[in-house]
Amino acid sequence: MAVVGAGAAGALVAVQLCEAAARRRIPLDLVLVDPAPEAGRGTAYATEVPEHRLNVPVGGMSCYPDDPGHFKRWLCRHGESTVTAADFASRYRYGSYLADTLGRAIITAHGTVSVRRLRTRATGCADVDGGRLELRLADGGTVTADSVVLATGPAAGRAGWAPADLVASDRFVPRPWTPGALDAVGATDDVLLVGTGLTAVDLALVLDRPGRTVHAVSRGGLLPQPHAVAPLPAVPPPPGLAGLPFHRLRRELTRHFAATRRAHGDWRPAFDGLRPEIVRLWQGLTDDERAEFLGRDATRWNVHRHRMAPSTAETVARARAAHRLRVHAGRVASATPHADGGLIVSLADGRELRVAWVVDCTGPGLRVDADGDPLWSGLLADGLAAPGPLGIGVSTDGGRLLDAQGHRERPLFTLGAPRRGELWETTAIPEIRAQAKEVAEAVLAPLTGAPRSVRRRPTDQFGLPLSTHAAAAASFRCGLARVITVRAKAAESFARATELDPGFALGHAALALLGHECGADVDVARELADAQRSVRERGDERERSFVDVVTRRVREHEAHAGATGGAGFGTGDGDTALVDHLGRYPADAFALGIAVPTIAFSGVVDLDGSLALGLVERTASAYEGHWFHTSLLSFVRQEQGRIDEAGELARAALAAQPASGHAVHALAHVHYESGEHRTGRDWLDGWIGGQGRGAVHRAHFSWHVALHELALDDTAAVRRRWFAQLAPGQVNGVRALVDSGSLLWRARMSRNWTGRVPVDGVLDAVARDLVERPATAFTALHSAVALTAAGDLSALRRLRTHAAGADPVQREVVVPLCSALEAVLEEEWPTAVRELRGLLPSLRRVGGSAAQREIVEETLLYALVEAGHSDTARHLLEQRLDRRASPLDRRRLAGLSL
Repeated sequence: MAVVGAGAAGALVAVQLCEAAARRRIPLDLVLVDPAPEAGRGTAYATEVPEHRLNVPVGGMSCYPDDPGHFKRWLCRHGESTVTAADFASRYRYGSYLADTLGRAIITAHGTVSVRRLRTRATGCADVDGGRLELRLADGGTVTADSVVLATGPAAGRAGWAPADLVASDRFVPRPWTPGALDAVGATDDVLLVGTGLTAVDLALVLDRPGRTVHAVSRGGLLPQPHAVAPLPAVPPPPGLAGLPFHRLRRELTRHFAATRRAHGDWRPAFDGLRPEIVRLWQGLTDDERAEFLGRDATRWNVHRHRMAPSTAETVARARAAHRLRVHAGRVASATPHADGGLIVSLADGRELRVAWVVDCTGPGLRVDADGDPLWSGLLADGLAAPGPLGIGVSTDGGRLLDAQGHRERPLFTLGAPRRGELWETTAIPEIRAQAKEVAEAVLAPLTGAPRSVRRRPTDQFGLPLSTHAAAAASFRCGLARVITVRAKAAESFARATELDPGFALGHAALALLGHECGADVDVARELADAQRSVRERGDERERSFVDVVTRRVREHEAHAGATGGAGFGTGDGDTALVDHLGRYPADAFALGIAVPTIAFSGVVDLDGSLALGLVERTASAYEGHWFHTSLLSFVRQEQGRIDEAGELARAALAAQPASGHAVHALAHVHYESGEHRTGRDWLDGWIGGQGRGAVHRAHFSWHVALHELALDDTAAVRRRWFAQLAPGQVNGVRALVDSGSLLWRARMSRNWTGRVPVDGVLDAVARDLVERPATAFTALHSAVALTAAGDLSALRRLRTHAAGADPVQREVVVPLCSALEAVLEEEWPTAVRELRGLLPSLRRVGGSAAQREIVEETLLYALVEAGHSDTARHLLEQRLDRRASPLDRRRLAGLSL
């Protein structure tokens, strides 16, 4: 086997060939043809300039499509222990990673695969007898191979934009990455970069220094956009885009980008979510539509799609602010020599720039033979290869070259940039590594009958294998990322995974769970049935266990919903199965998120507060300090009252992932329990308007801000918050009951809301069965509060009747709570005081947080004042003020002293 090119694409193919051949025991003689001194670097990763960073985060640069954490682990083992998946490594470091990964693959395959490096160029390729191919080399030698992979990378562009007088000038640098190309540039020489893409940015970083002005010009004058410092999870595109006429596709995508920006405060998640669909959309366009895109949209697309690392963007911004970098929109019209040896470059609009050097930064060409490469020119001339759509790249069938007659007879393959015409999205590592694996499989296929089961399965973010293909796994990982950060659109990602692979059991199980516990718009019964069928046909033990957990949790709820009389709430089988599952598979982040009752899921039945804590502590070693696990731990620590420790953990998690809803929730409780109301209000309000714009349960975060405003005794702010973020229409369903309804009652109890509170609208936004026949004690508590706020004594009594026939917690806690609230409505204050005080010791059993259960204490305080028990009320307020500061409680205490 011969691989022409040993840059990133060639190294990735060689890695896959070595590992697959060794795994299948296929003797292989692998020849790498490339003049570069070291495999894996190519042009992109040979630069030693430390400011040259990757323009894809660490988490997207693994060599393996099915192991996204591989590069991050390599960096951790090689001196960068604090690196995260969102960081941007240096390009030179990435070249070292490619070289090391290839070296390890060669060592592992030793005895089965022999590898030779030929430090020369391939200049031609021809058929020889027996269906083999012969490569002609620049040093006069030849290589005869059973298969050839052309991993030549992007072709250098031709400077067709440059006027003849500029091309003839010795002050023109057509190929800036050629070693020594910029050595003649003097320390104070001004330079013009033609092009404003990533190549120009890299050159601007190299050339930037005091005393020099670097100009950059392009038709649009647009620099690449920066990556977000704290990137949000991808947002999948709307369905039904494939096959749309181009004008409608453009319109739908424009709407999608705008909607994402409104919802999340950032357009980038929409671009990132679209990436897996780009090939399918591109292939659905006609050549005329592709040409229209290239002429009208490609520049703006590239500016947003191919972004700068945040640190690079900061350096560029500083250079622009200091006027050392000046960016122009225009076209070079002419260049004339100046007496001092430099050039006067005239732009088409008449502007002139006086510079010492002009550098071509227009980037690679679209044609594979754009730079006159004799290998590709010969293949095209001989009919062994055919141009791709619009003459871009070459035509292939899954990476195997098609000849001029459209046949795929020769064992001649390519990947990466040469496939751009047919794929468009094909020049970045995430695409190239997947193609490398496919090419290696195709090359080895005639030599083995090995079943697909020997292939490495893709994994989730935490290394757990997924029984599906890479594309569906990518969508699943996107959904899981949104679940563990508590962000919207997780169901859409899981639905996309099952659309790509209808037999993907975990995708169906995830949808069933989100429909059951989070109200996602899915057919729970159908998704559950699909999960059960799929996992029987194709699933490992961990996946079967997870599907069983979801099945038991859904069926428990169904059993409760159908129960009458004294039937209890299920059997607890779902919790038992979940705890057992985590004992065997502690790295199952989805399962751990279900088990710990923070904000996203209902959690396990946790009567004494120790079970969730035990689960988090027992699974710690599987996560090695990962921000998700740290977020959960911070929440259980604040529930234990270890407030300072909880705050440190939450801040550490947010430093790694600012979008972590679990950590935000924990820190919101820390601020509240610490009495840091102004700090908590301002910080959380800012997060809601920024990173939190794409969060689910935003109403609950708004409720937390409102708690601070109540504690600050800011009546106007509480009312504004309720109408802007918590009123019906903004919030519906159980969230309206738990957050909106409870806030109104608290505001009334603290006399921060005078007159009748608008709770009727809240109750109208909630299904009546949920109010009067709630499934859990936690929901029942908030139903009782909302009905009391509405003054609906009859409905409160119906709720009490329901609770008396429900689970033990409803019977033993909610029933007396309803009786106490009936006394409040009937203004029987001594009775209300007695029953509410008796409830406080057992109130923890209903679940939720201390801040949520505190509503009962608020009601007790109100009843004490109404009953004339000033001394008891004063004692209670003093206890609360000892626990945390509160201007509201100070005002109420002062009122008792009058």
